[in-house]
Amino acid sequence: MRPVTRPTAEARARMRALAERTLSAAEWKSALAIPLLEAEREEALSLVRWFRRRYPTPLERLAYARRAYRRWRAAMPHEEKS
Repeated sequence: MRPVTRPTAEARARMRALAERTLSAAEWKSALAIPLLEAEREEALSLVRWFRRRYPTPLERLAYARRAYRRWRAAMPHEEKS
């Protein structure tokens, strides 16, 4: 596995702009109009079933989400102040 390389400031700015952009109503409706394939739907439902078996209570699900968020934040490169 290759080590994670830090994206350039330009790449981070482009990603931020894409992630934070506001979609028009037409773009939103267009994206929602694309149906899921049956295989995609079944895969999603399978993952939900697994997750609900693994973490059966809301408290366990929340604890998992908090741990996952901490792992994700720790893995993210720290943004430089400019």
